[in-house]
Amino acid sequence: MSKITIIGSGNIGFSLAKGLVTSGQFKPDDITLTRRSIAALKEEAGLGFRVSDNNPEASSDADIIVLAILPQQLKKVMEELKPVVQPTQVIVSVVSGVSCADVKAILGQDKIVVRAMPNTAIAIGQSMTCIASDDAPGEKVAVVERLFEAVGSVVIIQEDLMTSATALCACGIAFFLRAIRAASQGGVEIGFHAHDALKMAVQTAKGAADLLLQTQNHPEGEIDKVTSPKGCTIAGLNEMEHYGFSSAFIKGIKLSAKKAGGLYND
Repeated sequence: MSKITIIGSGNIGFSLAKGLVTSGQFKPDDITLTRRSIAALKEEAGLGFRVSDNNPEASSDADIIVLAILPQQLKKVMEELKPVVQPTQVIVSVVSGVSCADVKAILGQDKIVVRAMPNTAIAIGQSMTCIASDDAPGEKVAVVERLFEAVGSVVIIQEDLMTSATALCACGIAFFLRAIRAASQGGVEIGFHAHDALKMAVQTAKGAADLLLQTQNHPEGEIDKVTSPKGCTIAGLNEMEHYGFSSAFIKGIKLSAKKAGGLYND
């Protein structure tokens, strides 16, 4: 059984740890979680995870080190780790806008680095995680792929698409949530109580997503099944498009991708 250290055990890091235990890949005491304040890891310690506020010490004997911190904190943390990280360890970075080259520039060119970009649905085991590397061995990338399959779906992509993956999948959670919120507000305006409108919007969105996942059909094919000549669905869709629904969504994703690419150096 491998040992894993997750540095920066906030929402993403802790959710990954819980998912790995639930999947049976790891036992709690195979996983070390770190934060600057060890008092903030009381719940995690109660679940059997190892906890630490000393990143180098926690990482020295790990097979896999996951960097799950803010871009602005990364340089300092990597400088701490540099004396203890070994070429046999797998470094997994879930830090937005940070390339494998950026990590190696501090930790060393002989290190194995794999990038992963999950989203907050990792908390319920439904993340869409994209994985990429520059030159990590295929078997090491496969190890990281198995880690994140424990908490959702995984796609392996080229590294130059990782900031795009951040916008579409990580930022995208917020975009789809806002769309659901807007649908529920529309429901209130046409007569439903707020809690009923939200439940209806959430389930409708879930049904739409599951429909595509299970049928593998294109969205427009399913839309065509709902729209009839002079019908109410096409009238609503066209009204949304007149006000720029698709265009606004696309522009938001593009701007988020641009912003994600510069987080590390801001």
